Amino acid sequence: MKILALIAHPNLKKSRVNARWTQELERIQEITVHNLYKLYPDEQIDVKRQQELLLSHERIVFQFPFYWYSTPPLLKKWMDQVLLYGWAYGPGGRALQGKELVLAISIGGAENSYRAGGKNQFTISELTRPIQATANLTGMYFLPHFVQHDTVVIKDEDINRSAEAYVKHITNERLNPLVRITNKA
Repeated sequence: MKILALIAHPNLKKSRVNARWTQELERIQEITVHNLYKLYPDEQIDVKRQQELLLSHERIVFQFPFYWYSTPPLLKKWMDQVLLYGWAYGPGGRALQGKELVLAISIGGAENSYRAGGKNQFTISELTRPIQATANLTGMYFLPHFVQHDTVVIKDEDINRSAEAYVKHITNERLNPLVRITNKA
């Protein structure tokens, strides 16, 4: 399975978690690591190239830090410009049909802050509904997130464990429930 990891961190060099995750991804041959902020510092996205990348991969990963309950701005702009009407959705827009989408999210806050009654009142699944809806609209299978909480206080050994778990998560073919059902053996 070919995996495209879209890295969307505005300052990857200062991120302990996302930088380590990216480093771990770069070791895996089946994963194409695509750093949006490095490639498009002027935010002038090569739409055709991005669409070609999407077409040539089965699983797409959006890796990003959680910013104000959403993605960093360049990832949102990327979605607005690349997932075009007539290409990704709408009449004739079937380019992403059957592809898989996984979110890999780093979050500064504690896990218990993201639940009913917690500081933020909502779960990560609830807060990422717009991306889930995008996957649905484009015909992609929205797969379980990979989330790392407490990134502000995380220890280096925990970051290393997180990076290894992240790669295992996104490379797991059985992450897709259709694969699990088909391969019950």
